[in-house]
Amino acid sequence: MALRTTAAARSSVSGALPGADERRLPRTLHPLAWWMWALALATAVSRTNNPLLLLLVLAVLGYVIGMRRTEAPWARGFKYYLYLALTVVAIRVVFRAVFASGITPHDHFLFSLPHIPTPDWYAGIRLGGPVSLEALLSAAVDGLRLACMLCCVGAANTLANPKRALRVLPGALYELGVAVTVSISVAPQLVQSVQRVHRARRLRAGRTKGLRALRGIVVPVLEDALERSLRLAAAMDSRGYGRAGRATKASRRLTGGLLLAGMCGLCTGAYGLLDAGTPGFLGLPALAAGAVLCVAGLRLGGRRVTRTAYRPDPWRFEEWTVAGCGVVSAVLLFADVGYDAAALNPSLHPLSWPTLPLVPTAAILLAGAAGFLAPPPLPATGATPAPAPRESARRSRKATAK
Repeated sequence: MALRTTAAARSSVSGALPGADERRLPRTLHPLAWWMWALALATAVSRTNNPLLLLLVLAVLGYVIGMRRTEAPWARGFKYYLYLALTVVAIRVVFRAVFASGITPHDHFLFSLPHIPTPDWYAGIRLGGPVSLEALLSAAVDGLRLACMLCCVGAANTLANPKRALRVLPGALYELGVAVTVSISVAPQLVQSVQRVHRARRLRAGRTKGLRALRGIVVPVLEDALERSLRLAAAMDSRGYGRAGRATKASRRLTGGLLLAGMCGLCTGAYGLLDAGTPGFLGLPALAAGAVLCVAGLRLGGRRVTRTAYRPDPWRFEEWTVAGCGVVSAVLLFADVGYDAAALNPSLHPLSWPTLPLVPTAAILLAGAAGFLAPPPLPATGATPAPAPRESARRSRKATAK
């Protein structure tokens, strides 16, 4: 009897995990792994303005989110990041059309806007005039690159739990991390409030649409957001958030001095690496020294904050693979090995169809491998796993016999 019960339990677990995920139990991936993957992919996006590669990045983001998104409130807002991305592209195109820079004889003329003369002190800015196809395409591509970066950040917010990410912050940044976590979770909470108010209006037979419905949605959403903020503040106050640590004045000054010197070293080292005309000691040595000072400041400042973590998130092989997919993708796009660097930034003069280089394409597809390398997400709270086929057949036979 015990063996049958164990076999039924195993079959029920395997029935809850169909397909390729049968050999892995669902769990929550470390939030830092998702953020490393998303930021590395955003770094790779900053390297190119090839529209084919940028569209491929959006496809990869959609695939990974579709495969590893949970049912949490913050995991439902990626479509709003897509709306924001489309808005960015539209604003970029409109601004380029209004602030036209003129056309050359080789450009393709589209239309002309009324020209507004500007004073002499406003030189260099042209309002209105002829608009070319090349100018609009250049603006659309630039806006698409910024839109892809926004979508990468939106993917990290969708896949990673912002509250669990607070655990991995150093103790010196704990108060700042609380503020950042609350600010990051504002957008998903607003999305959830809008969806809840919209469902309530539909249940009450609310037929108003467009601008007329704005008043009936905004006021309940703002009221709900205020109530959530007050409840969150009361919960944080009851758990001791915001309490002052036992640090002396000399310790605080030393921590601030180390962090300030470290940030100056990081800025100087980054400038030295980007500018070839600076002395050699202002490059990588300054960057390394700044990193050491920042780590020392964080360790010293973290001593005054004592925290305990209940069931800390593990960092296992899946976390390494997910973060590595994004990092390798960024490295391949910055290495300029195996492909022509001009393919990453195709020219629109003359106007031609961009090419799709093989190595950058493979690098972006490698970032999409996180969709199946990451463990399957946990099921929604309260959801019961579907019974296995054998178990469901046995239950149906018992019901028929009765």
